[in-house]
Amino acid sequence: MRWALVKVCLAVTAMVVVAFAVPLGLVVQEMASDRAFSNAERQAATIGPTLSITTDPVQLRKAVESTQMGAAQRMAVHVPPMDGKVAVEIGAGWAGPHAVEETRRIGRAMTVSVAGGGSALLQPTALGSGDIAVVEIFVPESEVSNGVATAWVILAAVGLALIVGSVAVADRLGARLVRPAERLADAAHQLGEGRLGARVPEAGPKELRSAAVAFNSMADQVVELLANERELAADLSHRLRTPLTVLRLNAASLGEGPAAEQTRAAVEQLEREVDTIIRTAREQRPAAQGATGAGCDASEVIRDRMAFWSALAEDEGREVRLAGVDRTVRIPVARPELAAALDALLGNVFRHTPEGTRFAVDVHDAGDAVIVLVSDGGPGIADPDAALRRGNDGARDGSTGLGLDIVRRVAESTGGDVRIGRSVLGGTEVRLWIALDDRSRGGAGAARSRRGPRRRRRSG
Repeated sequence: MRWALVKVCLAVTAMVVVAFAVPLGLVVQEMASDRAFSNAERQAATIGPTLSITTDPVQLRKAVESTQMGAAQRMAVHVPPMDGKVAVEIGAGWAGPHAVEETRRIGRAMTVSVAGGGSALLQPTALGSGDIAVVEIFVPESEVSNGVATAWVILAAVGLALIVGSVAVADRLGARLVRPAERLADAAHQLGEGRLGARVPEAGPKELRSAAVAFNSMADQVVELLANERELAADLSHRLRTPLTVLRLNAASLGEGPAAEQTRAAVEQLEREVDTIIRTAREQRPAAQGATGAGCDASEVIRDRMAFWSALAEDEGREVRLAGVDRTVRIPVARPELAAALDALLGNVFRHTPEGTRFAVDVHDAGDAVIVLVSDGGPGIADPDAALRRGNDGARDGSTGLGLDIVRRVAESTGGDVRIGRSVLGGTEVRLWIALDDRSRGGAGAARSRRGPRRRRRSG
């Protein structure tokens, strides 16, 4: 914007300078020409009294040589023949006989161009006999343009000084306007990066001051809202401790057996998740930002979670297929985060497909990314566009709408994404794309542009 203001001021000043300097220079040039020919007319008039008294060549020559123009050999007198006498020619003419005769005929002064440069002023003068003599004054080109070049140089210098001055002033004014805007943009970037303490000095023009006030107010509200959200999450999570305690005590009374062990393991995991939520809510930044870089073995986590869900799958008569987990696959996602994402995906299968529906989990290492596919043979999704909308709209019992939102945040924290399509089993396929290297860390938007439009998603 600063350079744009400078360009506008430069263009306006240049147009003003041209609009005034060019006509002024032409006026100076015209004045110099008028001055030269006016001087020539005065010099021609000095020989008039002599011509009214005598036309004797000797006397006329002496009179011509006594004038300034005659001494400079720039004056000529043309006397026509009269009373049987021949024509008298004093000095060398420049205009030619035809121009002299034309001046004598029309009876008024005229100016003609001379070959080789310059002009000649032809001034008719009446004689005592009634005839017309013509006085010719040579005006060189240097005299016609005397001072014009200097005037143009001065005008150009003044115009250049005006342009430079206006550009300097526009640059200072532009800096005064742009600097607050740059501070506002920088603060917005900082706030977008999670630095909630970013604020903007309320300085500059009135409009930018208003924008700074609005930004600071918005940032304060964001901080307050995040603080309230953290406190609310911590309070809600803390309230879960009482029913969790009851569940743990009841689980302890179940005795021994696979079902009892699985119930106790589920209660312990639920307690750990609640503790994690409380700690995360009390911190200034989400746990995923700090924990993502730790990484984990995706194959080991998937095997562990599939072992947990396989018991329920066996009870419901579901056929399970697991592939691609026979070797170590490191990903830049913390183990609890990946486990939560897998539980959300597998929980969707059990909640939204009939008993006996088969499902599969496949892991693919694509070099720059790891792809986790969760497929089922269920009826699919009626409204895939609304699948990832956060929150429950009341249309589906037992769903909070947060399952795939958890999966999406895990994927996008690495620069990947989540896509939904039709699986080879006939139902829904959820594809979790986890980027591995820096080339894929342009965010979910970069991942989408690299792999094409995002496909439709499924809710949790």
